Amino acid sequence: MTSGTIRVLIADDQQMVRQGFTVLLNAQPGIEVVGQAVDGRDAIAKVGELAPDVVLMDIRMPEIGGIEATRRITETTSHIKVLVLTTFDLDEYVYDALRSGASRFLLKDASADQLAEAVRVVAAGDALLAPGITRRLIAEFSRLGSSPRAPLKQRVGELTERETEVLALIAQGLSNAEIAERLVVAEQTVKTHVGRILVKLGLRDRTQAAVFAYESGLVRPSGY
Repeated sequence: MTSGTIRVLIADDQQMVRQGFTVLLNAQPGIEVVGQAVDGRDAIAKVGELAPDVVLMDIRMPEIGGIEATRRITETTSHIKVLVLTTFDLDEYVYDALRSGASRFLLKDASADQLAEAVRVVAAGDALLAPGITRRLIAEFSRLGSSPRAPLKQRVGELTERETEVLALIAQGLSNAEIAERLVVAEQTVKTHVGRILVKLGLRDRTQAAVFAYESGLVRPSGY
């Protein structure tokens, strides 16, 4: 981020969509669209050239799709956040996008204000999983019936008891304020715990912390 301005790259194979989002976001204070990509391959290349803070990534694109492009970008960069945009409100896309490293999932019919807010929240690393997305994530882990991944389970042991507790609550979609109320501590204390969790586990934001909690077995699906 330069001088507080959030640099955005828009990746979508439809020119009208790219131009529309560019106009909407450039009209927002503190946000600048620095480039456009026509497909996943182009997005990966432009990330290297333009160093955006946030990538708005379409799911379905030619050459390399949005999910694979997200995976490649998040594997090679630690600071760039991906906000997935799609017209498809389907479980498989939510699950795959989050597991690939996306920080948030937003439908293309979101308003200009919702889009701008999502960009700001994702850039700040404060993205929360919406309740509906949390339910789908839990349901998908339950459906797959996959056992916890041992290496991830071992990494949970690096956390303190309180950090482990906070991580479990993040996975339930709770905000810092809600976690503070649940644990009867100051919100700033929760923020400190969240920061330490992300550093210890090498995670980019709260969304990936939630995914980690399920994949490691710290939080187990129930009721599905």
